[in-house]
Amino acid sequence: MTAAPPLVFCRDCLSRQDLARRRCNVCGSPRILAHPELDALSIAHIDCDAFYASIEKRDRPELADRPVIIGGGHRGVVSTACYIARIRGVRSAMPMFKALKLCPDAVVLKPDMAKYSAVGKAVRALMNEVTPLVEPLSIDEAFMDLSGTEALHRQPAAMTLARIAARIERELGITVSVGLSHNKFLAKVASDLDKPRGFSVIGRAETIGFLADKPIALIWGVGAAMDRTLASDGLRTIGQLQTMEETDLMKRYGEMGRRLFCLSRGIDSRAVNPRGEAKSISAETTFNSDLARAEDLLPVLRHLSETVARRLKATDLSAATIVLKLKTADFQIRTRNRKLAAPTRLADRIFAAARTLLQKELDGTRFRLIGIGCADFAPAALADPADLVDTGAGKRAQAEAALDRLRDKFGQAAIETGITFGHRGRGGPDRPAQDGEDPRPRPR
Repeated sequence: MTAAPPLVFCRDCLSRQDLARRRCNVCGSPRILAHPELDALSIAHIDCDAFYASIEKRDRPELADRPVIIGGGHRGVVSTACYIARIRGVRSAMPMFKALKLCPDAVVLKPDMAKYSAVGKAVRALMNEVTPLVEPLSIDEAFMDLSGTEALHRQPAAMTLARIAARIERELGITVSVGLSHNKFLAKVASDLDKPRGFSVIGRAETIGFLADKPIALIWGVGAAMDRTLASDGLRTIGQLQTMEETDLMKRYGEMGRRLFCLSRGIDSRAVNPRGEAKSISAETTFNSDLARAEDLLPVLRHLSETVARRLKATDLSAATIVLKLKTADFQIRTRNRKLAAPTRLADRIFAAARTLLQKELDGTRFRLIGIGCADFAPAALADPADLVDTGAGKRAQAEAALDRLRDKFGQAAIETGITFGHRGRGGPDRPAQDGEDPRPRPR
């Protein structure tokens, strides 16, 4: 029995090709996709290209050939930058003053989160048309599992993904990059390989060889600190991890050792979860000038606590851990956290925990940024049980609920608590979400 020929098709007109060639034999496009396992893979990661900047360029055609940066003022940070600005070294989360030194002719625009959110939802809707198994990672990226969809759509998963990418570009005016593989880890790696407008594939047979020469930092969960630890132990490439036993890695690095063992070999059993799993909700502010005094920092902290509480309530969640983030004048990051006795969704309790954490850091250090977040989520029904010790907690909760109703009716700025009134004169506006973030909980 003769084996079926490998799948080869044009990403622009979706016509099948009889063999891999330089240009499509139907429309002449050079975007031919061919891979030995192309018709056998179904786990994908779709990532919008320079999302915020792409939307602004779509809406302002005169900016098409200009470097564009989305972000705050001189003391703020870059939310995202278009590819022209990226070529010059501008990166997300870079301080704005550094970005403007690298790209002084850039057009700087404030983020329009309402507009970006609407486009993100439209992208998500197109994904959901082809499979219910869509797991959002943020406002502009998501995993998809297209297993079993070939019969429904009468085409392999790879062609369905190419069709989605084409529809997003045609109907929404932005571009995406697609990664296709046999698990989530490799699909996400693949989507970064050929940006923008990319479509990259990592098959099972090539997994070990593909990963071998890559830096360990490519592995999900390996941050800068862990990367430095591994480098100090002489481990710099994924290939080095592939030669080690799981027990040895776990002795050295605990549970992270198990992750290093599995992902270095391309083993990832996580399913695409359409519900996602909330990991954190946060808000932060970069100041116009560095601050050190409690009377300057506490009003901003209270305002951020109200923002986080509002986001918790919007998602029907509560949180049992409060996290304080501080960035010093010399860009050193401090994070502190406190576990609560019971989950909360009240600004009052979030602020109380964060205030305790902040007071321990007030040693004269000047801070350029303050942030607050929460984690360890629970259903809203478990939030804020009656407190027999703090007898005033119930009244404060009722007062907060009344404030929420008024703000819902008249706007968030309609009413401020005494401690937050006038804080905007000392600090800056809330930091806009970075490229790839969603103001809702971020799933993994």
